[in-house]
Amino acid sequence: MIDYLKCALRNLGRKQVRTLLTILGITIGVASVVIIASISQSGAMAVTGEMESLGLSGIFISPSGKSENAVLDSQDLAMINRLREVEMTTPVMMTSTEVSVRNITTDAVLWGIDSNAGSVVSLQAVYGRLFTQRDISICAQVCLVDELFAKKAYSRSNIVGKKVNINFGGSMQEFTVVGIIKTGTGLLENALGDYIPSFIYVPYTTVQMLNQRSDFDDIAVKVKSTAESEAVGNMIVKRLDIEKGATDGFVSTNLAKQKDGLLQILSIVTLILSAVGAVSLVVASLSIMTTMLVSVTERTKEIGIKKALGASRLAIMTEFLFEAMLLSLVGSIGGIIIGCGVSWILSLVFHTSLSLRPDIMLMAAAFAVLSGTVFSVYPAYKASRLKPVDALRHE
Repeated sequence: MIDYLKCALRNLGRKQVRTLLTILGITIGVASVVIIASISQSGAMAVTGEMESLGLSGIFISPSGKSENAVLDSQDLAMINRLREVEMTTPVMMTSTEVSVRNITTDAVLWGIDSNAGSVVSLQAVYGRLFTQRDISICAQVCLVDELFAKKAYSRSNIVGKKVNINFGGSMQEFTVVGIIKTGTGLLENALGDYIPSFIYVPYTTVQMLNQRSDFDDIAVKVKSTAESEAVGNMIVKRLDIEKGATDGFVSTNLAKQKDGLLQILSIVTLILSAVGAVSLVVASLSIMTTMLVSVTERTKEIGIKKALGASRLAIMTEFLFEAMLLSLVGSIGGIIIGCGVSWILSLVFHTSLSLRPDIMLMAAAFAVLSGTVFSVYPAYKASRLKPVDALRHE
């Protein structure tokens, strides 16, 4: 085994430029597969974190708009809370409006939420605090803003205590900022920049008071881990229809399921791109086959001498296969190193966490070595079939 390895290293060292170019082909193929897998995994994690940080998980119960009786109120909220499959709920009111701060007016999405909304829709305060039950009970004019809004207005994240004016029905109302909400991984901010609106959160009772309403737009439901979200959502909708005397008056939106659908689409895209990377590995393996065929032609006299000295066909064939395997292995290692390095750089550029896939790396390396070896079987077989007399006469 050691002799075959030494012989392979010596033979490959004879044509260094050709050897390096052949290895480079394998390296690029493996690196492309590693980068694609890493980007896909990091992207899936970023999308999941972004959606959850924006509250896009769990179940949303909403009126369908098909029935006038289909409205959500505090009694419906209490009924849903009593269900044994439900862990927690929060009323939600949402509307698009304008927000003014420091003579800057911008579009924003206004969320009316409860004091326990942080547990239902995954809100995380990086500065200040979330709403308290007292804020809800007294209809306090306090608000939470996201980091993106704070940076736009004051060029810093912490603006707790600052005043914000929010448009309610054409009248600007002054609110005090009590907390700064983390906007997730920053994926949407980095990708879309100024095209996404700011998120402003206020107590839902304040929204009801200023808009003179007593109902909710939605009810966010956090289902217990032992229950199936889709079934619970359908059950809630049926109960609400019965109590309100409505037909298809409410809809249940399983946002976690939509998130899974998006991740599935990402997986399909990754599979397609990985297949393209695998094709590049096959092309690189063909280059190994070409290199081995040229090597057989160049070393015909050497092969004749070895066979004249007693080398068997198996020994000659094994020697060439070792060279092909060594080319593939070195190229695979180089591809993994470069792929990890490029993935790390991309994670820094796009501000996402680096997520590597060791299983994909091993599969890519194994496929490269296997394909490179398989494509070298014919050149190795051709070399082993040379007759010593004919090989020795070759110039």
